[in-house]
Amino acid sequence: SLRHQSKPLWSPSREQAYIGVLVDDLITRGADEPYRMFTSRAEYRLLLREDNADLRLTEIAYHMGLITEERWSIFSRKREQIHHEQQRLEALWVHPNTPASDMLSTQHQQTLQRDYNLTSLLQRPELSYLKLMQLPEMGPAVSDPQVQEQIEIQARYAGYIQRQHTEVERQKQQEHLRIPDTLNFIGLSGLSNEVQQKLHSQKPATIGQASRIPGITPAAISLLLVHIKAKQKKHCA
Repeated sequence: SLRHQSKPLWSPSREQAYIGVLVDDLITRGADEPYRMFTSRAEYRLLLREDNADLRLTEIAYHMGLITEERWSIFSRKREQIHHEQQRLEALWVHPNTPASDMLSTQHQQTLQRDYNLTSLLQRPELSYLKLMQLPEMGPAVSDPQVQEQIEIQARYAGYIQRQHTEVERQKQQEHLRIPDTLNFIGLSGLSNEVQQKLHSQKPATIGQASRIPGITPAAISLLLVHIKAKQKKHCA
């Protein structure tokens, strides 16, 4: 089994971060136009990040027998450290008029008017994880730089990441939304001529089918949904 073979330890890279997207392209879209290889055009790129590639893919690879026990052990420790440290930061609070609050005010010009936990403070761009760990009674910090980085990223972009998760769930719900047979793709405002021609040629029956047409971007799908809803309202009126 490959799981028991000796191989160099793996670290995330941009190529590995997007490998799932590329495989999906090859399976569902063919190789004529694998446009999502360009990271700027990959949907949900806040979730498909380079820094979290191991968190997304390592467990899958392990169950497929593609990584060593040593690598799995190292990854598991990292994931556990992230989880426990995030819980610890949620439970640690800085109160006004305390030594920790005074240090924030003196060194980082952060005057606190109310209580904040460390997760909330970490969302401020001028405060890093290591700076917060220097506050009285807030340490010690975890020693792994990759754990520190992941804690900072997840805290600072929590709102945007949650919004993208919501978008993913919404897309799943819209996957089987039917496109009216009477909808004429030619001339739909906001859609490029290329997109109009592709939709007219393929005549997708659902939003899911439309999203899998090569070259149909998430922005085009959003506009298509607007036109479908407008047509439905007009029909109901």
